[in-house]
Amino acid sequence: MGISEKLAILADSAKYDASCASSGSKRARTDKGIGNTTGVGICHSYTPDGRCVSLLKILLTNVCIYDCLYCVNRVSSDVPRARFTVDEVVTLTLDFYRRNYIEGLFLSSGIIQAPDYTMEQLVAVARELRETHHFGGYIHLKAMPDASPLLLAEAGRFADRVSVNMELPTPADLRQLAPDKSHTTITTAMGELRTRIDEAGEARRASRKAPAFAPAGQSTQMIVGATPTSDASILQTASSLYNEHRLRRVYYSGFSPTPGSDRWLPAKPAPLVREHRLYQADWLMRFYGFDVAELTTSQEPNLDLKIDPKTAWALRHPDMFPVDVNVAARELLLRVPGLGQRSVERILRSRRLHRLTLEDLRTLGIRLALARPFVITTDWRPRRDAATTPAETEPVQPFLWTA
Repeated sequence: MGISEKLAILADSAKYDASCASSGSKRARTDKGIGNTTGVGICHSYTPDGRCVSLLKILLTNVCIYDCLYCVNRVSSDVPRARFTVDEVVTLTLDFYRRNYIEGLFLSSGIIQAPDYTMEQLVAVARELRETHHFGGYIHLKAMPDASPLLLAEAGRFADRVSVNMELPTPADLRQLAPDKSHTTITTAMGELRTRIDEAGEARRASRKAPAFAPAGQSTQMIVGATPTSDASILQTASSLYNEHRLRRVYYSGFSPTPGSDRWLPAKPAPLVREHRLYQADWLMRFYGFDVAELTTSQEPNLDLKIDPKTAWALRHPDMFPVDVNVAARELLLRVPGLGQRSVERILRSRRLHRLTLEDLRTLGIRLALARPFVITTDWRPRRDAATTPAETEPVQPFLWTA
């Protein structure tokens, strides 16, 4: 099989892994090397099948000894198989980089022979790029959960980011659909990476000459919709991963049926809007001070697909609104629908100079269609209808509101 045929198969097989990140690291170009990364991410490019990506995103092989029921590359699947050699991946990466198609590599793999053997092959690619060709571009390696700590250490030495996929949100889900994998093994690998990242960070603070270890941190992916697990459980798992292992990012991938899927799996793909709502809720937990328990309820453990999680929370807490943008604290403003981090900072800066009107909010780029029912300005306040849901009314005469 030619390298072009392999690329077509293995680039297509890699599209199911959403944990493809391209920022958070900075490597300087060396005089004898090629490529560099920046902390703001890298440019987009195109794979042979026309998909726009930031990295050369491929599998080393889609051959796998595991039989995860949701995976198109499982051992029982009849998809076409291919395998790159280490030299072929290195050559592809360097050739595509020199042509300005890519600025980095995302490399994952099915499990061949054993996790350690597979991890050795992935590390060999990164080592060859870094040490032989002095490649300074971005490298994201997928780590095999059962790989030895020494191989994980090697991966973090050469890669900008290392990720261990959680695969499914709960241990019960894994036992049902991926019996070859273990929740404990996955989190143990994450803990090993966190420890080494922390140690490298301390060493770097003591001396800038200390070697970096996965400077862009680690991430993971969870498949949603393959089991009945609720959004509340999914977000609780994500929150635990952020707190315990300080992951940079949890990626959510909606389940999509594959040819020959197990009859116990859903016949239809998970709604894309559900994936979108999970990302919104994840953002609220990471940057807006929301707790998992605030985003769902025991009566409604799944996120509302019709409205975003922040608006849903605001409607469940009418006693918190409306909020006077001229006096409210930053933490409260961040909970107003339509106000993001940047717009809140603009409000805080502007109100030092004068009291804000509705038109001022419009000028500051506030999404008034969302925010107006939940805010008070010097010339505007909403009214409440009989159901205590904030509702708009015509602008009123300017008034002073005391908190």
